[in-house]
Amino acid sequence: MSDQNEYAQLDWRDGKIPVARRFDDPYFSLDDGIAETGHVFLAGNDLPTRFAAGFRIAELGFGTGLNLLCAWKAWEEAGQTTPLQFTSFEAFPMAPEDITKAQSAWPELQDYAARFAQLWHGAAGILDAPTLSVRVIYGDARQTLPNWAGQADAWFLDGFSPAKNPEMWGADLMAQVASHTANGGSFATYTAAGHVRRALASAGFQVTRGAGFGRKRHMSRGFLEIG
Repeated sequence: MSDQNEYAQLDWRDGKIPVARRFDDPYFSLDDGIAETGHVFLAGNDLPTRFAAGFRIAELGFGTGLNLLCAWKAWEEAGQTTPLQFTSFEAFPMAPEDITKAQSAWPELQDYAARFAQLWHGAAGILDAPTLSVRVIYGDARQTLPNWAGQADAWFLDGFSPAKNPEMWGADLMAQVASHTANGGSFATYTAAGHVRRALASAGFQVTRGAGFGRKRHMSRGFLEIG
C-alpha cells in the first residue's frame, strides 16, 4: 500500500464516524459500533464460548479494524494466551491515520487500539503479537479468497450493504466462504437480505435469521456441517 490514491476515500459524520464515499455507507453502526460487533459477529458466531487454542476467524471487510479489536479483547478476556488467528479480505483499505482516528472513538478499546497501532504493519497487512496474528489480504475478495490456502472456524461477513456493494455478497463469493470454512464452522452477518441468505444456504450453510442490532430488524447466522 504505497500509493495514497489506493486508500479508501472518506467523509466523517459528526467528526468520528467514517463514511465510504465509494459506497455512501458508514463503516460501523451509527447507534453503537462496539455493541453491534458484539451482537452480530461475536454472539452470532457463539463467541467467546467457542474460543479455543488455534481458533481462526476470517472476515470480509476489514474497515476500521473494529471487529478485530473487539475479537482480540474477547479472546484475552476469555483467558486465551495463544494467538487468535485473524484473516481479513479488504479491497479498499483505510489509510493508517484514518484507522487511528476511527479507533479513537472507542475509549473502552483504547488499550487494544494502542497495541494495534504499535504493532500494525499496514503496507504488508500484518500484525503479530503474543495473543494475536493478523493477515489482511488486499484486493477484490472475488479474486483473493479463492487463492487463500486457509480455513476459518468463524466468518465475519461485514462488507458494505448488499444494495450498495453487491459484489461482496454474490453467490460465487459466498460459495468461496463456505469452501474456506472448517467443518462445524460458522458465519454471522448484519444483513438478512434474502438473496444473501439463499446464496449462503446454497453454499452449504444451515442459515437462520435472528434479531438484528439497533435499527436493523434481522441479521443472519449459520453453521456448516459437512458429512
